[in-house]
Amino acid sequence: MVMEVTARVPDADVWLQDFHAGGRAAMADLYHDHFATVAAAVGRVVDGADKETVIHEVFFKLISSADERRRFQGGSFGAWITTVARNHAIDHARRRGRELATPAEALGEHVGATTRANEAAGARVLVERFRDGLPEKWRPVFDLCFLGQVPQRDAAASLGMARTTLAYQAHQIRVRLRAFLVPRKEPP
Repeated sequence: MVMEVTARVPDADVWLQDFHAGGRAAMADLYHDHFATVAAAVGRVVDGADKETVIHEVFFKLISSADERRRFQGGSFGAWITTVARNHAIDHARRRGRELATPAEALGEHVGATTRANEAAGARVLVERFRDGLPEKWRPVFDLCFLGQVPQRDAAASLGMARTTLAYQAHQIRVRLRAFLVPRKEPP
């Protein structure tokens, strides 16, 4: 049951002065009498751990800040603290939304760029490892036809070899590349 401050303390002015001063008894009564009110107001905006955090932040702010306590000048304390709690919960939810959105987007861009760079570096290492495993005389064919995507006729002319010789080497390179990329499983 939520009690009104004026019902608990016969002289509201004395209570208000004690509240503004941050008196220990006033703060303890405030917490006990209005915890459920604050929890209900906050629970309409956030839930779970965020709800608990906001509830305790509201009370911490009231206990630790004389300026915050002075904002209450009388009237219905329950209505005032409900408004304070709801506004704090809304601010918390907005802050939390910005914290989650901004870093995730920035992180996503960074991770995406880093992943692409890592993939490219990994691909270069694989290509170099494959190329180093080829016979020396086939490497120029690999460089022109596979990496440079030069047509076989132009590559053969550029290398000064017959097109059929180049076609044979390109076929052998393709066979080795397939075996390199998709190794066959040996039967047990």
